[in-house]
Amino acid sequence: MATEKKNTTAEKPQPAGMENLKPLKLTIAGKERVFDIDNPKLPDWIDKHSMTSGNYAYEKKLPGEEYIKTIEALQVELVKLQYWMQKSGQRVVVLFEGRDAAGKGGTIAAVHQYMNPRTARNVALTKPTETERGQWYYQRYVAHFPSAGEFVTFDRSWYNRAGVEKVMGFCTPYQYEKFLAETPGFEQQISNEGIHFFKIWLNIGQEMQLERFHDRRHSPLKNWKFSPIDVAGIKLWDDYTKARDIMMERTHSLASPWTIVRSNDKRRARIAVIRHLLSAMSYEGRNDAVIGTQDANIIGSGPDFLIAGEKGPATVK
Repeated sequence: MATEKKNTTAEKPQPAGMENLKPLKLTIAGKERVFDIDNPKLPDWIDKHSMTSGNYAYEKKLPGEEYIKTIEALQVELVKLQYWMQKSGQRVVVLFEGRDAAGKGGTIAAVHQYMNPRTARNVALTKPTETERGQWYYQRYVAHFPSAGEFVTFDRSWYNRAGVEKVMGFCTPYQYEKFLAETPGFEQQISNEGIHFFKIWLNIGQEMQLERFHDRRHSPLKNWKFSPIDVAGIKLWDDYTKARDIMMERTHSLASPWTIVRSNDKRRARIAVIRHLLSAMSYEGRNDAVIGTQDANIIGSGPDFLIAGEKGPATVK
Protein backbone atom coordinates (compact mmCIF):
# COMPACT_ATOMS: atom_id res chain seq x y z
CA MET A 1 0.00 0.00 0.00
CA ALA A 2 1.22 3.49 -0.84
CA THR A 3 1.83 5.77 2.12
CA GLU A 4 -0.84 8.45 2.56
CA LYS A 5 0.44 11.75 3.90
CA LYS A 6 -1.92 13.65 6.20
CA ASN A 7 -0.84 17.16 5.23
CA THR A 8 -0.64 18.79 1.81
CA THR A 9 1.90 21.34 0.66
CA ALA A 10 -0.83 23.99 0.69
CA GLU A 11 -1.20 23.59 4.47
CA LYS A 12 2.38 24.51 5.32
CA PRO A 13 4.84 27.21 4.25
CA GLN A 14 7.27 26.36 1.48
CA PRO A 15 10.64 27.90 0.58
CA ALA A 16 10.49 30.84 -1.82
CA GLY A 17 9.88 29.75 -5.40
CA MET A 18 8.76 26.28 -4.31
CA GLU A 19 5.07 26.96 -3.64
CA ASN A 20 3.56 25.13 -6.64
CA LEU A 21 5.51 22.53 -8.58
CA LYS A 22 4.37 20.99 -11.83
CA PRO A 23 4.33 17.19 -12.26
CA LEU A 24 7.58 15.86 -13.72
CA LYS A 25 7.84 13.41 -16.61
CA LEU A 26 10.59 10.90 -15.88
CA THR A 27 12.01 7.70 -17.31
CA ILE A 28 12.54 5.19 -14.49
CA ALA A 29 14.00 1.76 -15.29
CA GLY A 30 12.98 2.20 -18.93
CA LYS A 31 9.38 3.20 -18.14
CA GLU A 32 7.77 6.60 -18.60
CA ARG A 33 6.46 7.94 -15.30
CA VAL A 34 4.75 11.10 -14.08
CA PHE A 35 5.81 12.23 -10.61
CA ASP A 36 3.57 14.80 -8.92
CA ILE A 37 5.56 15.65 -5.84
CA ASP A 38 2.79 17.95 -4.54
CA ASN A 39 0.38 15.02 -4.33
CA PRO A 40 0.53 13.86 -0.69
CA LYS A 41 0.07 10.25 -1.80
CA LEU A 42 3.35 8.54 -2.70
CA PRO A 43 2.92 6.70 -6.04
CA ASP A 44 2.80 2.91 -5.85
CA TRP A 45 5.64 2.56 -8.37
CA ILE A 46 7.90 4.38 -5.91
CA ASP A 47 6.53 2.92 -2.68
CA LYS A 48 6.90 -0.68 -3.87
CA HIS A 49 10.38 -0.38 -5.34
CA SER A 50 12.23 2.32 -3.39
CA MET A 51 14.14 0.05 -1.01
CA THR A 52 15.42 -2.29 -3.73
CA SER A 53 16.04 0.46 -6.30
CA GLY A 54 19.54 0.65 -7.72
CA ASN A 55 19.84 -3.13 -7.25
CA TYR A 56 19.89 -2.83 -3.45
CA ALA A 57 20.22 -6.18 -1.72
CA TYR A 58 17.66 -5.78 1.09
CA GLU A 59 13.89 -5.38 0.99
CA LYS A 60 13.55 -4.06 4.53
CA LYS A 61 15.44 -1.78 6.87
CA LEU A 62 17.70 -3.21 9.53
CA PRO A 63 15.45 -3.81 12.59
CA GLY A 64 15.49 -0.84 14.94
CA GLU A 65 16.55 -2.78 18.02
CA GLU A 66 19.54 -4.31 16.21
CA TYR A 67 20.47 -0.92 14.78
CA ILE A 68 20.46 0.88 18.12
CA LYS A 69 22.48 -1.85 19.84
CA THR A 70 25.07 -1.90 17.06
CA ILE A 71 25.38 1.85 16.49
CA GLU A 72 25.75 2.68 20.19
CA ALA A 73 28.56 0.14 20.60
CA LEU A 74 30.33 1.63 17.58
CA GLN A 75 29.86 5.15 18.93
CA VAL A 76 31.66 4.10 22.11
CA GLU A 77 34.57 3.10 19.87
CA LEU A 78 34.45 6.55 18.23
CA VAL A 79 34.85 8.15 21.65
CA LYS A 80 37.90 5.92 22.27
CA LEU A 81 39.24 6.96 18.87
CA GLN A 82 38.88 10.62 19.78
CA TYR A 83 40.72 10.18 23.10
CA TRP A 84 43.57 8.52 21.19
CA MET A 85 43.64 11.32 18.62
CA GLN A 86 43.85 13.97 21.31
CA LYS A 87 46.64 12.07 23.06
CA SER A 88 48.64 11.30 19.92
CA GLY A 89 47.90 14.41 17.84
CA GLN A 90 46.50 12.40 14.93
CA ARG A 91 44.29 14.21 12.40
CA VAL A 92 41.31 12.94 10.42
CA VAL A 93 39.45 14.34 7.39
CA VAL A 94 36.34 12.56 6.10
CA LEU A 95 34.53 13.71 2.94
CA PHE A 96 30.88 12.75 2.56
CA GLU A 97 29.58 12.89 -0.97
CA GLY A 98 26.56 11.50 -2.78
CA ARG A 99 23.42 12.53 -4.57
CA ASP A 100 20.87 14.74 -2.84
CA ALA A 101 18.95 12.81 -0.16
CA ALA A 102 21.57 10.03 -0.05
CA GLY A 103 21.78 10.32 3.75
CA LYS A 104 24.93 12.39 4.24
CA GLY A 105 23.57 14.59 7.02
CA GLY A 106 22.15 11.74 9.08
CA THR A 107 25.32 9.68 8.74
CA ILE A 108 27.48 12.62 9.80
CA ALA A 109 25.18 13.19 12.78
CA ALA A 110 25.54 9.53 13.81
CA VAL A 111 29.34 9.82 13.62
CA HIS A 112 29.47 13.01 15.71
CA GLN A 113 26.67 12.24 18.16
CA TYR A 114 28.85 11.44 21.19
CA MET A 115 32.18 12.89 20.11
CA ASN A 116 33.50 15.98 21.87
CA PRO A 117 32.55 18.94 19.63
CA ARG A 118 35.60 20.89 20.75
CA THR A 119 37.82 18.68 18.60
CA ALA A 120 35.30 16.97 16.31
CA ARG A 121 33.47 19.25 13.90
CA ASN A 122 31.54 19.17 10.66
CA VAL A 123 32.05 21.59 7.77
CA ALA A 124 29.12 22.39 5.46
CA LEU A 125 30.01 25.40 3.33
CA THR A 126 27.54 27.60 1.49
CA LYS A 127 28.19 28.76 -2.05
CA PRO A 128 31.49 30.66 -2.39
CA THR A 129 31.65 34.39 -1.76
CA GLU A 130 33.03 36.83 -4.30
CA THR A 131 36.35 36.76 -2.45
CA GLU A 132 36.44 32.95 -2.39
CA ARG A 133 35.69 32.77 -6.12
CA GLY A 134 38.93 34.67 -6.69
CA GLN A 135 41.01 32.26 -4.61
CA TRP A 136 42.71 28.95 -5.36
CA TYR A 137 39.78 26.56 -5.73
CA TYR A 138 40.71 24.32 -2.77
CA GLN A 139 41.60 27.23 -0.47
CA ARG A 140 38.29 27.64 1.33
CA TYR A 141 38.24 23.93 2.17
CA VAL A 142 41.86 23.77 3.34
CA ALA A 143 41.07 26.60 5.77
CA HIS A 144 38.93 24.10 7.71
CA PHE A 145 41.48 21.28 7.83
CA PRO A 146 42.25 19.80 11.27
CA SER A 147 44.92 20.80 13.70
CA ALA A 148 46.56 18.19 15.94
CA GLY A 149 43.99 15.90 17.55
CA GLU A 150 41.05 17.12 15.46
CA PHE A 151 38.44 15.06 13.59
CA VAL A 152 36.79 16.93 10.70
CA THR A 153 33.98 15.82 8.41
CA PHE A 154 32.87 17.64 5.25
CA ASP A 155 29.22 17.56 4.22
CA ARG A 156 30.06 17.97 0.54
CA SER A 157 33.48 19.20 -0.45
CA TRP A 158 35.66 20.27 -3.35
CA TYR A 159 33.90 17.52 -5.31
CA ASN A 160 31.04 19.95 -5.93
CA ARG A 161 33.01 20.88 -9.03
CA ALA A 162 32.78 17.34 -10.43
CA GLY A 163 29.07 17.00 -9.61
CA VAL A 164 26.56 19.82 -9.31
CA GLU A 165 28.85 22.47 -10.85
CA LYS A 166 29.50 20.28 -13.89
CA VAL A 167 25.89 19.16 -14.39
CA MET A 168 24.26 22.55 -13.72
CA GLY A 169 26.84 24.52 -15.73
CA PHE A 170 28.22 26.42 -12.72
CA CYS A 171 31.82 25.97 -13.88
CA THR A 172 33.54 26.16 -17.25
CA PRO A 173 34.78 23.07 -19.13
CA TYR A 174 38.34 24.27 -18.43
CA GLN A 175 37.68 24.55 -14.68
CA TYR A 176 36.09 21.10 -14.66
CA GLU A 177 38.94 19.40 -16.50
CA LYS A 178 41.52 21.25 -14.42
CA PHE A 179 39.83 19.97 -11.27
CA LEU A 180 39.87 16.34 -12.42
CA ALA A 181 43.53 16.62 -13.44
CA GLU A 182 44.74 18.34 -10.25
CA THR A 183 42.67 16.67 -7.52
CA PRO A 184 44.64 13.39 -7.29
CA GLY A 185 47.83 15.38 -6.67
CA PHE A 186 46.12 17.63 -4.13
CA GLU A 187 44.84 14.61 -2.23
CA GLN A 188 48.24 12.94 -2.37
CA GLN A 189 49.55 15.97 -0.49
CA ILE A 190 46.90 15.46 2.20
CA SER A 191 48.07 11.88 2.70
CA ASN A 192 51.72 12.94 2.61
CA GLU A 193 50.95 15.39 5.40
CA GLY A 194 50.02 12.44 7.62
CA ILE A 195 46.29 13.18 7.75
CA HIS A 196 44.00 10.13 7.88
CA PHE A 197 41.94 10.89 4.77
CA PHE A 198 38.64 9.22 3.81
CA LYS A 199 36.30 9.76 0.86
CA ILE A 200 32.80 8.31 1.33
CA TRP A 201 30.27 8.13 -1.49
CA LEU A 202 26.74 7.32 -0.32
CA ASN A 203 24.94 5.68 -3.22
CA ILE A 204 21.16 5.77 -3.49
CA GLY A 205 18.62 4.27 -5.91
CA GLN A 206 16.47 6.56 -8.05
CA GLU A 207 13.12 5.56 -6.56
CA MET A 208 14.52 5.91 -3.04
CA GLN A 209 15.70 9.42 -3.85
CA LEU A 210 12.21 10.31 -5.09
CA GLU A 211 10.65 8.87 -1.93
CA ARG A 212 12.94 10.96 0.29
CA PHE A 213 12.28 14.08 -1.77
CA HIS A 214 8.54 13.44 -1.40
CA ASP A 215 8.95 13.04 2.34
CA ARG A 216 10.84 16.34 2.54
CA ARG A 217 8.28 18.15 0.42
CA HIS A 218 5.44 17.17 2.77
CA SER A 219 7.27 17.58 6.07
CA PRO A 220 6.97 20.93 7.90
CA LEU A 221 10.27 20.08 9.64
CA LYS A 222 12.28 19.10 6.56
CA ASN A 223 10.81 20.98 3.59
CA TRP A 224 13.65 23.54 3.81
CA LYS A 225 15.94 20.74 2.59
CA PHE A 226 14.06 20.53 -0.73
CA SER A 227 15.38 23.21 -3.08
CA PRO A 228 15.05 24.30 -6.73
CA ILE A 229 18.41 22.57 -7.36
CA ASP A 230 16.81 19.32 -6.15
CA VAL A 231 13.86 19.79 -8.51
CA ALA A 232 16.21 20.37 -11.43
CA GLY A 233 18.32 17.39 -10.38
CA ILE A 234 15.34 15.00 -10.46
CA LYS A 235 15.22 15.40 -14.24
CA LEU A 236 19.01 15.10 -14.58
CA TRP A 237 19.55 11.70 -12.95
CA ASP A 238 21.45 10.30 -15.94
CA ASP A 239 23.63 13.42 -16.22
CA TYR A 240 24.58 13.11 -12.56
CA THR A 241 25.30 9.41 -13.05
CA LYS A 242 27.68 10.16 -15.92
CA ALA A 243 29.41 12.92 -13.92
CA ARG A 244 29.73 10.60 -10.91
CA ASP A 245 31.26 7.80 -12.95
CA ILE A 246 33.83 10.11 -14.58
CA MET A 247 34.71 11.56 -11.18
CA MET A 248 35.22 8.10 -9.71
CA GLU A 249 37.36 6.96 -12.62
CA ARG A 250 39.59 10.04 -12.51
CA THR A 251 39.99 10.51 -8.73
CA HIS A 252 40.02 7.00 -7.23
CA SER A 253 43.60 6.10 -6.25
CA LEU A 254 45.62 4.11 -3.74
CA ALA A 255 46.45 7.29 -1.84
CA SER A 256 42.85 8.52 -1.73
CA PRO A 257 40.40 5.74 -2.62
CA TRP A 258 36.64 6.17 -2.83
CA THR A 259 34.65 4.04 -0.40
CA ILE A 260 31.17 3.30 -1.73
CA VAL A 261 28.33 2.78 0.74
CA ARG A 262 24.92 1.76 -0.59
CA SER A 263 22.53 3.86 1.43
CA ASN A 264 18.93 2.96 0.57
CA ASP A 265 18.78 1.77 4.17
CA LYS A 266 20.23 4.62 6.22
CA ARG A 267 20.74 2.36 9.24
CA ARG A 268 22.98 -0.10 7.45
CA ALA A 269 24.84 2.77 5.77
CA ARG A 270 25.64 4.52 9.07
CA ILE A 271 26.92 1.30 10.61
CA ALA A 272 29.08 0.57 7.55
CA VAL A 273 30.63 4.05 7.53
CA ILE A 274 31.54 4.01 11.22
CA ARG A 275 32.97 0.50 10.97
CA HIS A 276 35.09 1.63 8.04
CA LEU A 277 36.53 4.61 9.90
CA LEU A 278 37.26 2.60 13.05
CA SER A 279 38.82 -0.37 11.30
CA ALA A 280 41.23 1.89 9.37
CA MET A 281 42.93 3.29 12.50
CA SER A 282 44.92 1.49 15.19
CA TYR A 283 43.72 3.49 18.18
CA GLU A 284 44.31 2.62 21.80
CA GLY A 285 41.75 0.20 23.25
CA ARG A 286 40.25 -0.76 19.90
CA ASN A 287 37.75 -3.60 20.26
CA ASP A 288 37.69 -5.52 16.98
CA ALA A 289 34.87 -7.76 18.20
CA VAL A 290 32.66 -4.69 18.66
CA ILE A 291 33.67 -3.17 15.32
CA GLY A 292 32.71 -6.43 13.63
CA THR A 293 32.88 -7.27 9.95
CA GLN A 294 31.55 -5.36 7.00
CA ASP A 295 28.57 -6.35 4.90
CA ALA A 296 29.89 -6.80 1.35
CA ASN A 297 26.41 -6.03 0.01
CA ILE A 298 26.65 -2.54 1.46
CA ILE A 299 30.26 -1.31 1.29
CA GLY A 300 33.17 -1.63 -1.14
CA SER A 301 35.91 0.33 -2.86
CA GLY A 302 36.03 2.29 -6.07
CA PRO A 303 34.16 2.54 -9.36
CA ASP A 304 34.17 -1.21 -10.05
CA PHE A 305 32.17 -1.92 -6.87
CA LEU A 306 29.84 0.99 -7.60
CA ILE A 307 28.99 0.02 -11.16
CA ALA A 308 28.87 -3.73 -10.51
CA GLY A 309 26.44 -3.15 -7.65
CA GLU A 310 24.05 -1.16 -9.78
CA LYS A 311 24.17 -3.40 -12.85
CA GLY A 312 24.80 -6.87 -11.44
CA PRO A 313 22.16 -9.29 -10.21
CA ALA A 314 21.06 -8.49 -6.66
CA THR A 315 20.20 -11.19 -4.15
CA VAL A 316 17.34 -9.52 -2.31
CA LYS A 317 17.15 -10.38 1.37
